[in-house]
Amino acid sequence: MIVLGIGDVIGRPGRDAVRAVLPTLRKERAIDVVVVNAENSAGGLGTTPETADDLLDLGADVLTGGNHTWKHREYGPYLESHARALRPLNYPEAPGRGVGVFATRDGRPFAVVNLIGRTFMEPTENPFRAVERALGEIGDKARVIIVDMHAEASSEKRAMGWHLDGRVSVVWGTHTHVPTADEEILPAGTAYLGDIGMTGPYGSVIGLDPVHAVKKFVTSRPTAYKIAETNVQVRAVLIDIDDATGKARTIERLTLRP
Repeated sequence: MIVLGIGDVIGRPGRDAVRAVLPTLRKERAIDVVVVNAENSAGGLGTTPETADDLLDLGADVLTGGNHTWKHREYGPYLESHARALRPLNYPEAPGRGVGVFATRDGRPFAVVNLIGRTFMEPTENPFRAVERALGEIGDKARVIIVDMHAEASSEKRAMGWHLDGRVSVVWGTHTHVPTADEEILPAGTAYLGDIGMTGPYGSVIGLDPVHAVKKFVTSRPTAYKIAETNVQVRAVLIDIDDATGKARTIERLTLRP
């Protein structure tokens, strides 16, 4: 099974980039599953039903979220009614779900787990304990298991990779908007990447217009939140997984320019 993970999609520039590259990429690389982190798809902060529908229409099979998932109130009911849109599992008593079992277009099962970290982030349930609950829920329904660990600290994401090595197919990180160069297949067969990076404008400060972002750091005062528009790129990761064992064969970082 060929799985593509697309990192944090930033507003309209990010969605337009996905629109420009995903259909051709999916065909050329024979991709079976596309998982997109959508938590910044609406104006650079949060997800709305409209941006979620847009990404699903563009070819995403499953959407994941993060700490900005709750920015727009209308997305809560959407999560309840749309199984392919996930939110971090370890938010207590939140709408929607953080784990799901799905099928490829030709009927092969796969599972996705969405987690959020706690280091340098808001308090949530322990993701290391929450993922055990998710694996129990998946059981023998799917051998291919994809984990999106939305976290700030590379150490926490790395620890999750080792914690799940041999029990899931891939652990990739999202959230920092900065791609890492640490892709590998861990000893027991789990593919790992610390952070996919963002899909959006790299002529920016993690997606924001540099003028506004720099002003905030210089003055320590709030400034306008404006998404940048230049040097737009799609950052993604491509993993080849053995359907029979759920073990990863290869992992490859991708940088694509519309």
